[in-house]
Amino acid sequence: MRILPMRRWLATLLTALVTVLALVAPVNPAASSAAPGDPLAAAGLVEPAVARIDTEVHYQNAVGTGTGIVLDPGGQVLTNFHVVAGADRITVSVVGRAFPAELVGYDRRRDVAVLRLIGAGGLPVAPIGDSAALVEGEPVVAIGNAQGSNAPLTHEVGTVTGFGRTVTAEDTLTGSKDELTGLFEFAAPVIAGDSGGPVVNGAGQVVGVTTAASVNFRMGPGGKGFAIPINDAMGIANQIRSGAASDSIHIGPPVLLGVGVRTAPAEGPGVLVADVLRGGPAEQAGLMSGDMLTTLDGTPLNSATDLTYVLDRHYPGDVIDLTWIDGSGQQRTGKVALTPL
Repeated sequence: MRILPMRRWLATLLTALVTVLALVAPVNPAASSAAPGDPLAAAGLVEPAVARIDTEVHYQNAVGTGTGIVLDPGGQVLTNFHVVAGADRITVSVVGRAFPAELVGYDRRRDVAVLRLIGAGGLPVAPIGDSAALVEGEPVVAIGNAQGSNAPLTHEVGTVTGFGRTVTAEDTLTGSKDELTGLFEFAAPVIAGDSGGPVVNGAGQVVGVTTAASVNFRMGPGGKGFAIPINDAMGIANQIRSGAASDSIHIGPPVLLGVGVRTAPAEGPGVLVADVLRGGPAEQAGLMSGDMLTTLDGTPLNSATDLTYVLDRHYPGDVIDLTWIDGSGQQRTGKVALTPL
């Protein structure tokens, strides 16, 4: 996802891929179920069901681009959560038709989200493959929106190079970190804007969702990408589509506390409040820039990541307790009624 400018309001976005750790890769079957053939021709079977995603963040006049995969004719689209996180407006285009979109739900820790295109019908649906059948060396093509929604889709050809990868992504502004596990690696020069797009096998089936691409992500020589296996992504997406919330799956848009935070540089609990949204819940509770937010809903905050996970458990209208230390060093408490983002 490409974001201009860099600065974002909430500590929820994955903006820089900083570490890639290879875990023990499972031994896969010796042969794939995908039929051999021209990779680009196979990708052409999926391209009509590729969604171009454009986002806007109004308070900062920021825009972003990403990619999605159409799951049903009525307009449900699979993408990465980081493609749409923090967006006030989402517009999705499929085969030249543009629709406003809303967030059905998301799993932040697995970077999966499902959108609903308002007013859509009769859309082409992506053929879904079996990521468990992938093998090392198998050719794949990543389709994406890296050049922007008014330009041709990108088609990055490569090969599968590994399984069971873990990516650590960090928000360089806030210090919020998330680990994405169980990814497969492929040698193809995917770039920002390809996030959320399909990785296609030789049979013209979606076998993965490109992820971990961000504004600061720079590929090495030859390029490489990381994808959520489609079996994993569809399991999460189908739970979201059924409306089944859980500890990790949030149904509907995120809630708004109204603070921009950074992990505290000094030892001790708490996150540093860098910004407070005027008129937002946090300002109404008395929080100010420079305060140290130490507890949210009874959970001690040791990092910006802790704050996002606590908020993901809540829905608009929930009233939660806050504890913070103000600029004079005094501990204060208050309550906030959370609002939709």
